[in-house]
Amino acid sequence: MLLDAASLYFRSFFALPESMTAPDGTPVNAVRGFADTVARVLVDRGPGRLVACLDADWRPQFRVEALPSYKAHRVVPGEGDQETVPDALTVQVPVILDLLDAAGLATAEATGYEADDVIGTLTAAEAEARVEVVTGDRDLFQVVRDEPTVATVVYVGRGWAKAEVIGTAELAAKYALPAERVGTAYADMAILRGDPSDGLPGVPGIGEKTAAKLITEFGSLDQLVAAVYDGRDRRLSAKVRERMMAAASYLDAAPTVVRVAVDAPVVLDRSGSVPDASFDVDRLTELKRQWGLGSSVDRLVAALRAGQR
Repeated sequence: MLLDAASLYFRSFFALPESMTAPDGTPVNAVRGFADTVARVLVDRGPGRLVACLDADWRPQFRVEALPSYKAHRVVPGEGDQETVPDALTVQVPVILDLLDAAGLATAEATGYEADDVIGTLTAAEAEARVEVVTGDRDLFQVVRDEPTVATVVYVGRGWAKAEVIGTAELAAKYALPAERVGTAYADMAILRGDPSDGLPGVPGIGEKTAAKLITEFGSLDQLVAAVYDGRDRRLSAKVRERMMAAASYLDAAPTVVRVAVDAPVVLDRSGSVPDASFDVDRLTELKRQWGLGSSVDRLVAALRAGQR
């Protein structure tokens, strides 16, 4: 079980009121929401291993060099490459990390890479166990696969109660993509479609449905681009060919930005076993008291104890 940690705590922050505070007035809505999500993951999905994947770099240099617009709208003006994050969330991230540490749950990151790349690398390296990725980010649909082991995404974009388990069949049906290579096809479609929230313009005039149709017909982005410049394939209209050629520089750069790395230098802080031998009830109890985390810590402790039985 791989958790897209930032995605989960951002969503918790915006889903729960900032009136949830510690005794000293510090907001703890993201902490409590994140703890509740981890407890639900442990109880409902029952993973044998769990890793919370972190951003060592939210906007990696190799992606910025390829496409300067990548997440550029999220940079704090005059603050170098610092991300715009609400102050009320920033102060909660260290508490979340303390909570994971006390719970004996592993974290992982890779210098110069995003959490998506950590997830992509750990998924690619897993040759024995089923992999599930918990995220609210559609970008990670690209890691879905059937071989050598099954990898699925538990998509929580609408909350845990409405979580969707997306495997190859579901992803192929959802976007009308070829099932045999649906993860890669999704990434190719996403390149064409673009994503304004990440500063990816896409190919102007080519929306999601057209992008999916083109990738399905031609098999891959590379084959589609080759057909565009060959000029003889009658499946391509003059308008689509013109739009693709006009976006040539974007299409050259976008694969580096959109596709997750599968070879990032991932470092785990401990074994991913659930629960780990370092599960520290006393420390969790102290964090509960210090930060006013109430029943959220109780549910996490109960979930960890259930895993020990």
